[in-house]
Amino acid sequence: MLTESIAGCCKRLRLSKNLVENSNHIQADSHQEYLLKLLQSEIVHREETRKEKMLKNAGFYTIKTFDNFLFDEITLPASITAEYLKNCEFLETKTNIVMYGNVGTGKTHLSTAIGVEACRKGIETKFFRTAALVNKLSEAKKGGQLSAFIKKITKAELIICDEWGYVPLDRTGAQLLFEVISECYEQKSLIINTNIEFSRWVNVFYDEQMTGAILDRLLHHCHLLLFSGASHRMKESSLFYGKEK
Repeated sequence: MLTESIAGCCKRLRLSKNLVENSNHIQADSHQEYLLKLLQSEIVHREETRKEKMLKNAGFYTIKTFDNFLFDEITLPASITAEYLKNCEFLETKTNIVMYGNVGTGKTHLSTAIGVEACRKGIETKFFRTAALVNKLSEAKKGGQLSAFIKKITKAELIICDEWGYVPLDRTGAQLLFEVISECYEQKSLIINTNIEFSRWVNVFYDEQMTGAILDRLLHHCHLLLFSGASHRMKESSLFYGKEK
């Protein structure tokens, strides 16, 4: 059959089955127009596949979007808007974002939504829980693969570190995290989610000089978002209302 022959050619040329599927549906007034439309459909298909792969490989624990997300209890800097965040405009200037507030106030949701939107725009993104990232860095160092692992991480244009400061780090862990921050400085954008105020970061890194160096690099080009509300999880829990489950 003709379809099978086309599929065989696509396989040999390493083209997707999308071409075979679209070959029967495209209408055109000339052979050249038909070929152009067929090739354009393949480009669109490849781009969508690339974005889906980015989303899958980003490392999100759950997929969150801007649908139904409210900015009511978030204080944004005067210079930016919700649309600025939704459009990922901060990536254009390699600006960092620090989200500060109590546990459960929406930091993970917002940072994930931004990351998902970045993937949809074709921007490579990586999402880590900070303690898990440090563990991976430590394992890479022990295996002699630290440089390769950091290089892999910093291929992303956006790196999100969730639960920053929730688990105290030892000196080695702090140094490894500092290496990542240094590699990203003015080259990538970082989103840091934390419930620890800046003055207490030294309790996480246990080294005033290193803490100062990390803050210096993170805050040089940075937007600070303040999450002042109560925990959403507590609000949604039956215990919050004194009810039994």
